[in-house]
Order: sequence, then C-alpha cells, then structure tokens
Amino acid sequence: MRINKYLAQNGYASRREIDKLVENGDIKVNGLDVTPGQKVTDKDKIYIKGQLFEKPKSENKVYFLLNKPKGVLSASKDDRGRKTVTDLIDTKERLYPIGRLDADTEGAIILTNDGDIFNKVIHPKGEVYKEYFAIVKGEIRDKDLSKLAKGINLEDGQTLPAKTKILKRAQGRSEVIIAIREGKNRQVRRMFDAVKHPVVYLRREAIGKINLGNLEIGKYRKLTSQEIKYLKSL
Repeated sequence: MRINKYLAQNGYASRREIDKLVENGDIKVNGLDVTPGQKVTDKDKIYIKGQLFEKPKSENKVYFLLNKPKGVLSASKDDRGRKTVTDLIDTKERLYPIGRLDADTEGAIILTNDGDIFNKVIHPKGEVYKEYFAIVKGEIRDKDLSKLAKGINLEDGQTLPAKTKILKRAQGRSEVIIAIREGKNRQVRRMFDAVKHPVVYLRREAIGKINLGNLEIGKYRKLTSQEIKYLKSL
C-alpha cells in the first residue's frame, strides 16, 4: 500500500499532510528516505521525524463534527504549540481534520481517523459543497454576486462556480451565503477581496449534507450513522 494511504488509514494524518512530510524528508522507512509513491507493509519500520510509527491497536473508526472557534488551527498538531482542532475533542483515537479552515474562520469541520473518506470530501469532482455565512464590507451588488457565482480568477487559478445568496444589505455591510466545492487557501476571503468586499466575519455552516445546526462554538458531536453513510457514499 502507498505510504500516504497506509499512514492515513492508520490515523496518523491526511494523505496531503503525509505527502508534505515525505517531500520534506521527515519520513524514513527501514532507515532510508522514501519517495511519494513508495509502498509499505506492516513489516516495515516507519520513522516520522525520528519517532517510530506504531500502528494503533484499535481499528475503531470515529467521526466528529466540530464548530471550530476563531484562533484555533485546523491541523492535527502544531510544532509551535498552538491550539489545534484535535485539542478540542476528547478521544483516545488519533484524529486529523478533513480539509481546513483558516485560523480566523469559525464553523464546521469534520475530524476522523478514517483516511478513506478524506479525498471524497475535499476533491472538487466530488461535488461536495461547503456552505459559508459571510459578513462583508460594503453593500455588495448583484453583479458582484454574479462574478462570484461564475468563478473568480485568483493568483493560483480560476475558482469553480459558486452558489451565492444575499441575506441582507444595510449600514455599509452585507450578509451573504456562499457555497464552494473546492478548497484553495483562504478561498472565500480572497474571492470577496477580488470583488472589493473584504470579509469581516466568516463561518462555515455545512459540509455537503452535514450541518452545524445548533452546535455551539467550540463544541463537537459524533456524526450520526446516516451522516457517516453519506460520507462513505460520495
């Protein structure tokens, strides 16, 4: 099995994070450097940043939805000791977040130790829309909403078409619902910057069919069996 898939399925981190570790030379197998597509088995000794990786004894898969507070990092760990989303969930399982929210953004994020569903949720072809509630500066015009809906040309490429809905325009601010199905870095904020309406406040409300509902900020819950079935069906 490819090393990124092997470590992801065993709850170390997402495949994307593991690929970065491989690129940085932080992973060795049997004392040797590895390549991104290298295959491993349970018999291999895998060292991550000098520490021997031990396959978890428990194969129990867990799935949580967290309402991420502002200031918390969307990462499984942080070398600088900053608080991460995994610090907020009480479980013995080693978790990692599916996708990211920037530190200044609140809202829905899924954490799991099931590596198989990661790409199903974040890949644009999966048609999984992530819905955000945004408060932006200025009374945004319909033509700007149309630009967002068609796609914005950012420095790292054209965004896919978004879904937009205006909730309110008043007193120099606007409240907007926007849904996207990709995950470029700080994408929603940069899209609004591009139409000259910087974000004042941003919260992710839903990931596909999985909604925050009345989940309080900083709190989490286990996904229901129906929600887990939905994720696996993507």
